[in-house]
Amino acid sequence: MILNTYLNRRFGKPIWGCGRVRVKGVDMKILRIDVGEETVTAEAVPETLKLIGGRAFTSGWIYDFVDPECDPLGPYNHLVIAPGLLAGTPSSSVHRLSVGAKSPLTGGIKESNSGGIVAYKMARMGIKAVVIAGAPPEGKWSVLYIGPDGGRFDAAGDILGKGTEAAAQSLHHVYGDDAALMVIGPAGENRFSSAAILNSDREGFAARVCGRGGMGAVMAAKGVKAIVIDDTGTGPVSIADNDGFKKGAKQYIECLRETPQTSEIYTKFGTAAMTDVANELGGLPTLNFKKGRFDGAEKINGRTLYRTIVERGGNPSHACMPGCVICSSNIYVDASGEAIVRSLEYETLVLFGPNCGIDDLDELARINWMCNDIGVDTIELGVAVGIAMDAGIIPFGDADGVKGLLDEVRKATTMGRVLGQGAAVAGKVFNVKRIPVVKGQAMAAYEPRAIKGHGVTFATTTMGADHTAGFTIREGLDSHKKDGQVEASGRMQVNGMLYDMLGVCLFAHPAVRNRHDTLTRMVNGRWGTDITTAGLRKIAVAAMTTERAFNRKAGLGPSSDRLPEIFYREENPSSGTVFDIAPDALDALEYE
Repeated sequence: MILNTYLNRRFGKPIWGCGRVRVKGVDMKILRIDVGEETVTAEAVPETLKLIGGRAFTSGWIYDFVDPECDPLGPYNHLVIAPGLLAGTPSSSVHRLSVGAKSPLTGGIKESNSGGIVAYKMARMGIKAVVIAGAPPEGKWSVLYIGPDGGRFDAAGDILGKGTEAAAQSLHHVYGDDAALMVIGPAGENRFSSAAILNSDREGFAARVCGRGGMGAVMAAKGVKAIVIDDTGTGPVSIADNDGFKKGAKQYIECLRETPQTSEIYTKFGTAAMTDVANELGGLPTLNFKKGRFDGAEKINGRTLYRTIVERGGNPSHACMPGCVICSSNIYVDASGEAIVRSLEYETLVLFGPNCGIDDLDELARINWMCNDIGVDTIELGVAVGIAMDAGIIPFGDADGVKGLLDEVRKATTMGRVLGQGAAVAGKVFNVKRIPVVKGQAMAAYEPRAIKGHGVTFATTTMGADHTAGFTIREGLDSHKKDGQVEASGRMQVNGMLYDMLGVCLFAHPAVRNRHDTLTRMVNGRWGTDITTAGLRKIAVAAMTTERAFNRKAGLGPSSDRLPEIFYREENPSSGTVFDIAPDALDALEYE
């Protein structure tokens, strides 16, 4: 294993071997869950894993313990849940959660990332990771309870078949309002490849989504309807060097507050701020990626979203996790001030909006709520529904038709099963020529012929067509030209892994892109280490190289690192461009 080799060289010990690391009296532990035997075992964390967190941990574990050729929904896959290295600390935007497994959607290694409070509470409990393995008896469903004294299996009872909202309400009634939850909906129970895991936000709503790659289906394959994280009686995480941590955290917060994107733009307009940027570039996926500009973009952009929420008394600047100063989330309300969804984000707005020909914020909010309650990835379903529209199943612009299709997914009808298995399956069944997927996963809401750096990321990341794996649009390049895009993607893919490893929100990047030293100071302060920023990036590169090696063993060779052929030969009329980055250039991408 590449990550193991690097860490052996740095620390002189095997990475996953036995050992213990104590941080000011706190035992860090890995909880290993066997759902077949119904056992919960706490294992001490070796010293060599001290600086391995989040996605670096999930991917390293999967490489070492999961057969690349195994059935993703079988007993030999593992579901790995890991907070980042900075989770639980008193700072902003550092409590992101990584959930990893072999993906039923891509067939390769996968990490899905979420905000909320799960990682925060896991860190307070001294949990490095939770690893769920095995398979339950047929028809056996459980709620996995994890508390300060260990874990247990409780009967899922009457929450089976419920949507995530009703299930979360029932769970809070049993386990208390302060418990953090990870919940799957009907899509997960039916093991659809688009199934998501919904996680608690600060107010206890299961509204933060690990959407990508079918992690909800893997959780269902373990017979787990919900996971309850109860940190009652625990205190703040221990900081090995409090002065050093405070110095780094102060500099980091100053960067966030001095940068317009993180102090004003994201705070007011959220992720929807990207709508106008992408539309201007001709990079807003429209009518199943036929073009890149949408006539109704102004009706759903960040400014309209902000104005609508404020006028109705909602919250345009909501923090999904403790201590966040960016506050890019929102609570979208209807005309009477009643909340519809938390939160209406760019990806959902675009892939169910322009991509499906819909320009009504209220309808998009209701569609978003339905997806959350059913427990599906809005990116995957938005693209799948766009394909269905392209095939004439329902017309473009038909919001009621979209809600009808989502009801089919909830009920697991034949149509619902086709859509629930994702865009690639839907495209084949409906015989549509334009199927915007890579490695079986739907493209996020950036047209790759107009935003070529994202096209490179879609093609080459181990994660499938995932924009967060290498976000290039703000890297100062001409998005219509191929010059520098491969290098930018390689650089941003390393940054993406670094942030996921630390648990830092990607939205902090504009503020810290040239100040990663602030993050390093916080890491060293938290853990009492002396690693450099270059050393952290080396761990990130090693972890990514490990991911690529897993995918190769799983059968995802270089030919899988390509966009669909139609994007190379059919011009985007909004930008006048095709995706013209040659295969050999994609194959030559290096992690920088």
